[in-house]
Amino acid sequence: MENFNYHRPATTADAVKAMKSAGDGKFMSGGMTLIPTLKQGLASPSDIIDLSGIKNSGVSVGATVVIKGGTTHADVAGSADLKKAIPGLAALAGGIGDPHVRHRGTIGGSVANNDPAADYPSACLGLGATIHTSSRKIAADDFFTGMFSTALEDAEVLEAIEFPIPKVSGYAKFPNPASLYAMVGVFVAQLADGSVRVAVTGAGAGVFRVPEMEAVLAKNFSAAALNGIAVASKNLNVDMHASAEYRAHLITVMAKRAVEAAK
Repeated sequence: MENFNYHRPATTADAVKAMKSAGDGKFMSGGMTLIPTLKQGLASPSDIIDLSGIKNSGVSVGATVVIKGGTTHADVAGSADLKKAIPGLAALAGGIGDPHVRHRGTIGGSVANNDPAADYPSACLGLGATIHTSSRKIAADDFFTGMFSTALEDAEVLEAIEFPIPKVSGYAKFPNPASLYAMVGVFVAQLADGSVRVAVTGAGAGVFRVPEMEAVLAKNFSAAALNGIAVASKNLNVDMHASAEYRAHLITVMAKRAVEAAK
């Protein structure tokens, strides 16, 4: 691990200011990805701006659900109001990593990092969320741009995520047995207007939607409606854990399970 300048601002404005003055700065929320990356020598920023000093956590439920960026996975999973409004999202949060990760990692850090096997991006895309930053609002469809890549600017802080409340939603994943990251995870939501969104994580270079599944589920929201629908294996991930073909198969299996879990 290389030396770096450490900052722990108390406000978002101070965090943005610190980043703008840094040579090669990195924001850190829970640190669940950045700290291991530093230890492995895969990143060597000049400055780390720790966002944990900013009082920015909590789940609020009204016409929509707003989760502040500094909210831990454990607090998302344990929110009684969220369990009533979007139980699929609460269940997703409860299945992230292990208790240590859930009590330290944050929703804002996960979404801003956009690990291709992370769980939250599928919920953001599957629910049609809006990401609120220090300077603007970004629709989830425009936010995730590629592997570990988002629409965030270098000195832009993710402050909160706003989720519309769906009729029903569900999430199912096939976890890596060691890391519990999603080898394939599928979030399914039937929105208030009757439309359906299906978002997949873990299978490709980044989270993506499956229009063919969305179309059939909009007509018949049942696991059986997905029979015969296959996702092409081209461009899906290949590693020691699974082939692209196996991940393609898992997408349909997990989508069916997500529909069955939806409530």
